[in-house]
Parts: sequence; C-alpha cells; structure tokens
Amino acid sequence: MRRAKDGDRQALEALCARHAPRVERLARHLLGDGEDARDAAQESLAKLCVRIRQFRGESQFATWLHRLVVNTCRDAADRQRRGRRDLRERVAGAEPAADPARAAGLTELRAELCEALASLPEQQQRVVVLRDALGYSFAEIAAATALPVGTAKSHAFRARARLRTRLAAAEAAPAG
Repeated sequence: MRRAKDGDRQALEALCARHAPRVERLARHLLGDGEDARDAAQESLAKLCVRIRQFRGESQFATWLHRLVVNTCRDAADRQRRGRRDLRERVAGAEPAADPARAAGLTELRAELCEALASLPEQQQRVVVLRDALGYSFAEIAAATALPVGTAKSHAFRARARLRTRLAAAEAAPAG
C-alpha cells in the first residue's frame, strides 16, 4: 500500500487486483443489481487509483477502502433514483408515440458512441471516460494515470475531436 501511495504503478495494480473481489462483493451487497454493482465496483477502483494519496493511515486501509466503496455505491444509488424520477417526469410529459422512437434513437446513439470510444487509443479512452463519464478533474486523472496534467488535457481534446468526427460521419452516412 505504501509503494502504491508513493506512485508505484505495479504496486497500485496489485493493490487493485487484491481488493477487487472484496470491492465487488460489497458493491453487490449494497446495490443488489449485478450490473450496477459491477459499475460501482469499477468506479470505486478508479477512485482508489485517483485518491490513494489521500489515504493518511489514520485507519486500516481496508476500512478506508470500505468507506470509499460505500460512498460510491450511495452516489450510484442516488443517481439511479434521480434518473428514475427524471424518466418518470419526462414520460409523463412526453407524447406516447414519441417515446419509442426517442428510445430507439438513444439506444443507437449509445451504440455508436461506444463503438467510437472503442476506436480511440487506450490512453485517450481512459482520460475521456475519467473526465467526461466519471467527472474527475484533470489533476485526479493525472494522478490516476501517471500522466502530466497537460498531457491528460491533450488526450481529452484529441479524443473528443475524434469522437465528434466519427459520430458526425456516422450521422451523415446513409442508413442501411
């Protein structure tokens, strides 16, 4: 743990690998749903990578990690509740005939976005997901990926430009 905190990437990877099963079990216990639990466990491990330097040693590492996972799961559950409430409000105010088409369009957009994201270089994928999907600051991303802040910003800029280009090309392509 000390080596990971001091910036040893291999030690950090080993720490994540060692604690991943426990993190997943706790997330599954707290959230119930397998997919949501896996997402929260992944987010927790990403936060571990970003926040390892915040561990002060005032408690056991396992206790600190447990609290991080609990907080991440609580935030995920809050997002789910807000999402369900927002969805109910949108459905209540939407035209019934428009909902299936909108849902199909969103599903198609998600698939195109996932495909476009998968086409990016690995470092750009990692930076854009940490920044845009998980909301990490560039300083947190730099700490998690061992990249300078400027390089993380550059990766984000390039990734977004590639995503825009690819999605624009997909939108312009004839449906078939």
